[in-house]
Amino acid sequence: MASQPIKGSTQQFVEIDDIKDDVVMLRDGSCAVIIETTAVNFGLLSESEQDATIFAYAALLNSLSFPIQIVIRSKKMDISSYVASLEEKIRSQKSEALKKEMELYKTFVEATIKENNVLDKKFYIVIPFSRLELGVVGKFDKKYILEKAKNALYPKRDHIIRQLSRLSLKAAVLETPRLAALFYEIYNPDSEGFADISLGIREYLSPMVEPVSMPAVSASTPSTSLRVSDEAKEEKPA
Repeated sequence: MASQPIKGSTQQFVEIDDIKDDVVMLRDGSCAVIIETTAVNFGLLSESEQDATIFAYAALLNSLSFPIQIVIRSKKMDISSYVASLEEKIRSQKSEALKKEMELYKTFVEATIKENNVLDKKFYIVIPFSRLELGVVGKFDKKYILEKAKNALYPKRDHIIRQLSRLSLKAAVLETPRLAALFYEIYNPDSEGFADISLGIREYLSPMVEPVSMPAVSASTPSTSLRVSDEAKEEKPA
């Protein structure tokens, strides 16, 4: 019997089952809503502003009657699109003097990012919905789980956003397309983009983890096409 190429089956190890109505649904029946928020440079605030920020943060923590998870995601800053736009402007520049200055600036930006390892940081608040909130008996379909999760999570989401506004932080709920893009980037760190999935959503049927095709081998050789990084495992929602 002719041997067949082994295709990656990493998708079965991804805990995310679906993303519907801005809710991440996990395979065990748990769900989560994710809020992206900005940050504040505490060290640059005046003493009175620092005190106000501390009191507002304490008020946020004291107002919580449910668990949350704070996630900080760091990755090397991607300036490829900015560099491409600079190159386009350089090509269209008629003044040789200005063109030379823009070339020097582009080189400076690239060197600064490379030498200083500039990181792009994103801040998220994850609000979980436990499978136990559905009850301990019975088997529930996905539609029922989603409705129960939305009823539990949406008020908590709105509460967190109100509390963050008191800290002068901008907060936004990650909607379904952005959630799909986020997890695709996490599970595929070497990927150059999410355009194919985000633009052609197709009900988000595209695999969250890209499969890896391997050369044909004998049936006795095990598959080793796992691509989920350790960092990605640490960033999954609670």
